[in-house]
Amino acid sequence: MAEQHVSRLIDTVAWVRIEDGRILCARPRGKDIFYIPGGKREGAETDLQTLLREIDEELTVALRPETVTHVGTYEAATHDSTDPGDGVVVRMSCYTAEYSGILAASSEIEEVAWFTYADRALVPPVDRLLFDDLSAAGSLS
Repeated sequence: MAEQHVSRLIDTVAWVRIEDGRILCARPRGKDIFYIPGGKREGAETDLQTLLREIDEELTVALRPETVTHVGTYEAATHDSTDPGDGVVVRMSCYTAEYSGILAASSEIEEVAWFTYADRALVPPVDRLLFDDLSAAGSLS
């Protein structure tokens, strides 16, 4: 198998929140696709700093740092790539965590939804890898 050429890596961190066999997803304003909540790091931020900031910005809740646990890191081509061989890859480091506050879409999020495995087609390729693992583990309905 040929090794994929990576021309640009988009490094992201995501919060995996599962309740009753469904995973929390969010659709940013102006986008037509849902994502696992999270985002890109700024400067020299650690995964934890990025995760705490992004979830606060997107969902108005505070993750409890002492409960953050790494569940996996996934890489796939971007969903909006016109040429899958262009080498633009998204790396998504996924973490679970408990939170305080009330989940709500912020000004940058148009909609939040709880997805099952049947909704897998509504998320980008890197998120689908997570869905596959969660389904195989029996965590996702």
